[in-house]
Amino acid sequence: MPIAIAVTSADLVLPPPGGPAPAAAVLQPPEAQPLETAVTQAAVLLEQCGHLVVLYPDTLPAAYVRRLHAVRSLLESDRVALLPMGLPPLAVGVLARQLRQLSVSDLTPGVLASAARLLAHYIYAGAHLSSVSRLDHVDVGLGAHVTSLLPGAHFGVLVNPSRSIVRTGAGEVPEGPGFATRMTVARGRPRRGGDDWVTDTVAPQWRVEGIQEVLPLPEESRRWWGTHRAVEFAAAIPDPSVLYQLIASVRREECHWCGLELIGDRCGFCCAPVARAGGTHALDPPGPARSAPARVASPAPSSR
Repeated sequence: MPIAIAVTSADLVLPPPGGPAPAAAVLQPPEAQPLETAVTQAAVLLEQCGHLVVLYPDTLPAAYVRRLHAVRSLLESDRVALLPMGLPPLAVGVLARQLRQLSVSDLTPGVLASAARLLAHYIYAGAHLSSVSRLDHVDVGLGAHVTSLLPGAHFGVLVNPSRSIVRTGAGEVPEGPGFATRMTVARGRPRRGGDDWVTDTVAPQWRVEGIQEVLPLPEESRRWWGTHRAVEFAAAIPDPSVLYQLIASVRREECHWCGLELIGDRCGFCCAPVARAGGTHALDPPGPARSAPARVASPAPSSR
């Protein structure tokens, strides 16, 4: 059975761009589900799949985060990984989709969970906004705040893997990936006539291999971007065999606390840090510019 991947809202369960992928479990907030039911749901997932990896935006309401930790504590299980991600909601859904694709490979649970941080470096996430006045996740200068008050002003914002804001309309776009990606787009309202900055300007300049539009805009995105009129996008590596080789290229460790195999500097399940000689604790892509993963002529990850 594949390792269970879970998200915290149904709008983060994105259809795979090509070929089937295991479905993600959807966990419910405390106001929508009794604690006993939540514990039972997680217990069934563990019984069926052995391990459970939960991805959620790090802006998830505190009461919901406490619920997730309460469920794990009541299960008294070290087989539940809770992974808060510093990504916009749509990008969290894209990352969850990548883990779903990889969950049927021969990657061990500890490696798959700890790989989430590595794969997040290769997701280019942002949005097209009509105002940045309520944007809290990027430093917005006074000039941009003032410009937000002007009629017809629009901004392109990139928040991962670097952060930048550009005024749209002159063809300027943030620096994009130097490797093949597919773009996922979600809109706060249906597209109308005229040019679209994300699909007509950004996508061609980034040379994305395809565009997938999903509906609706994730509910959490409205709070994340400070507006319900955002056009959110995330460009990511679509090929699971490339993702697999990217993970396989990283040195593996054994968690000194729970014994799981992992990559990087921290176990995704017990959160214990990995002690290394020289005090280095980095899980960054190679090279200062986050070099592109090579396309390798290897078979897709094998099924369990």
